[in-house]
Amino acid sequence: MIKDPFAEYIRHIDAEKKEKSYAWQTAIGLQDVDGLKPSHYLINTAIKNIEGEITIETAENWVSQYYQQNPISDDEDRTEEADKVAVRIARLLSEPAFSFNAQQYLSIHKYLFNDIFPHAGKIRTFNITKKEWVLNGDTISYGSALELKETLEYDLAQERKFSYKGISIDEAIDHLAFFIARLWQIHVFEEGNTRTTAVFFIKYLKTLGFQVSNDNFAENSWYFRNALVRANYNNITEGIYETAKYLVLFIRNLLLNENYVLSNRQLHIHYANHLQNLKKQKQDIGEEKQDIGEEKQDIGEEKQDIGEEKQDIEEEKQDKTIYFEGSAFSEKTKRHVQTLYQCVKDNVFSRADVIKYLSLTPSPASELLRKMLASGIIKKANGLGKGKYRF
Repeated sequence: MIKDPFAEYIRHIDAEKKEKSYAWQTAIGLQDVDGLKPSHYLINTAIKNIEGEITIETAENWVSQYYQQNPISDDEDRTEEADKVAVRIARLLSEPAFSFNAQQYLSIHKYLFNDIFPHAGKIRTFNITKKEWVLNGDTISYGSALELKETLEYDLAQERKFSYKGISIDEAIDHLAFFIARLWQIHVFEEGNTRTTAVFFIKYLKTLGFQVSNDNFAENSWYFRNALVRANYNNITEGIYETAKYLVLFIRNLLLNENYVLSNRQLHIHYANHLQNLKKQKQDIGEEKQDIGEEKQDIGEEKQDIGEEKQDIEEEKQDKTIYFEGSAFSEKTKRHVQTLYQCVKDNVFSRADVIKYLSLTPSPASELLRKMLASGIIKKANGLGKGKYRF
């Protein structure tokens, strides 16, 4: 396990150092939503800020100057994005100024992604879908491009009207989960929605008097996004309905320092089926043990059946690995390729999609792409920009 570079400061009795550490932890942890990892330079700069050697403004200037002097030539390397957005989030979280309105929401995005996205602070002009691992490749319904500004203003107006007076903390958290799920579902921007929403939400929580000072966002930002997805997804034909229960657990841990287990696997829409299959397997094992006496009598016939089963198994293996003939892929790599294919099918995809669907860090994702290209499983999608691929 990688040592947390900020753990020492979080245990520190100095309240200012502790607060700065939580801001940096959250800022860096939120990059994981898009599979991004900060550089060692960013970590060292953050520590200098926590130690009081430099201000947060100086830290931001240093990071900007660092990439002016050391530009990244690889289009798939998003370390610069991770570093710049992280230091900007840390700065926003360290400042008390906040306005609960649509312009503030747009301004946060513009500040975070200035010189990174050409559409920083701009409302998207087209409709979108996103294949989600937690939905087994399906997408939720995002806000319509024709009415994004109006929808954003309406949701914020409804929240402004809501009174928390006289309700319990449990009811308040349930309401906050509903509010943030609906705000995120609008998906006002082309990219960067989750990080923008998280920053807006944290600053709003502080205006309500909550002390948002733990490592919940730092360690569970990917869970936070998946919980937002599940809070906005319905598939009635499969008996799946939107639920904010996972988001509530996250918020309870965040605000009340409770310790609910936040498992991404449990958010998957087919996790319940997985549990049922495990239960059935246990039941079958129990029945097999009871029938062991009869099985011994039929052992001769079973041997004959086993031969047929082996043949069937071999055929099944050939079917499952049809894409891997002639390759030396490990079983883990094969599973990664199959999962990725199920998520993207015939669509164009990038390294960012590999990171998102397979929960990989940038380096392993790049290595997987290299292997797939070398074996001919995928090919570059020409004419669509660098770093685009297709099965």
